[in-house]
Amino acid sequence: MPPTRMAGNGRETVLATVIDGKQVAASVIDTVKAATAALDKQSGVQAGLAVIIVGDDPASHAYVGSKSKMAKECGFKSVQHTLPLETTQEDLAALVASLNADDTIHGILVQLPLPKHLNSEPIIQSILPEKDVDGLHVVNAGKLAVGDLETGLVSCTPAGAMVFVRRTHGEDLSGLNAVVVGRSNLFGKPMAQLLLNANATVTIAHSRTKDLPSVCRNADILVAAVGRPEMVKADWVKRGATVIDVGINRIAAPEKGEGKTRLVGDVAFAEAAEVADVITPVPGGVGPMTIAMLMANTVIAAHRAAGQTPPKF
Repeated sequence: MPPTRMAGNGRETVLATVIDGKQVAASVIDTVKAATAALDKQSGVQAGLAVIIVGDDPASHAYVGSKSKMAKECGFKSVQHTLPLETTQEDLAALVASLNADDTIHGILVQLPLPKHLNSEPIIQSILPEKDVDGLHVVNAGKLAVGDLETGLVSCTPAGAMVFVRRTHGEDLSGLNAVVVGRSNLFGKPMAQLLLNANATVTIAHSRTKDLPSVCRNADILVAAVGRPEMVKADWVKRGATVIDVGINRIAAPEKGEGKTRLVGDVAFAEAAEVADVITPVPGGVGPMTIAMLMANTVIAAHRAAGQTPPKF
């Protein structure tokens, strides 16, 4: 289904098409469910996802709960390991090693951030790259850098943002200028690699970029991932551009009452929507895609483990 078009509020201005992230995520999940059932039927392999959480951070528990629930909904074998706050580095490493050796588990996810006394990097790097459904292993980062999308796993949020780009512009981005604002290993760098792989001409901009607004104005595809609320203004956006907003920032919302807050992205949505052709909202844009792509990565990993061709997303 096409994305919804915003109402013009009686003004003459033509507003952007707003991508419904929940709707796109639901279609990804439908593909995951069908592929999971087909793999089970053909090969007798049930996709398996193991999620590890350490400590009692409520936000992390909410995330993990929704991931485990979605995994069950997709027909996966869903395993959750909830470890006490005082878990040692050695205990955590031993659990990952046992899951690496378990053939019924195709995806391993360690919920971040870990409690302060634990060092997350060696844990993440100890996950087998083919089970690294978060796409954080250096081997998967390296595969993406050399354009190997056939055997690597891509970090979930950029993979989800790329689904939006493909659904808007198709598989081949030849001749299009893409600007990614933000250079994090989690999002900015992998996003730029995905766009480059699809033949876009890619600029990675960041806080040290000279005259950032004019760099952004050159973008047919503008991806904002800096973590600064509503930083990207309408006059940063090229008319007719596709704007993907990856920021999630909580700001004060006195209009809702004292002490209330609301979520906004890195793009000033209302004004940018008057210039862009296609835009993602916050919340309800890239956010729902992250869990959907985690499920997609798990079913891809299960297909590869069974020697089957994985579905495309």
